[in-house]
Amino acid sequence: MIIAPQNFRDEELLHTREELERAGISVDVASSRSGEARGMLGARVKVGLTLDKVRLEEYDAVIFVGGSGSSVYFGDARALGIARRAHELGKVLCAICIAPVILSKAGVLRGKRATVWDGEFVRLLEEGGARYTGKSVEVDGKVVTANGPQAAREFGRTIVTLLKGSR
Repeated sequence: MIIAPQNFRDEELLHTREELERAGISVDVASSRSGEARGMLGARVKVGLTLDKVRLEEYDAVIFVGGSGSSVYFGDARALGIARRAHELGKVLCAICIAPVILSKAGVLRGKRATVWDGEFVRLLEEGGARYTGKSVEVDGKVVTANGPQAAREFGRTIVTLLKGSR
């Protein structure tokens, strides 16, 4: 799971991770810097993995967590590269809240159904060629997008279903 170093959305990390771990899936948390990351609602999370140390071969999925801080990745070459490479490798690729814009900017949503938080983010999603659906959680192949914190548990359960089906 990739989070912003500050202002990630707490529920989108914590609730999604709970659903994954409940299903027996091991989760690592990565960010642009190590140490402690802080959520928008005050969660403090230890980050043990920086983006430059992510080895996609070791993972079945990549999940970008939203929150206002995730916009730091909209133009971040490392984050965009992770999204592109994960897609090329056929990994389950996921993003919630405003983070689907990262996938759009990486060019992996072209022609795919996707959802995102509202407002300007819909336009940014569509600029990358995605077909915005407005659903809480959207699945198109191995790409899962969700529109915000209220969808975090369903997002997590949907990822679990895809991972269990691809093993």
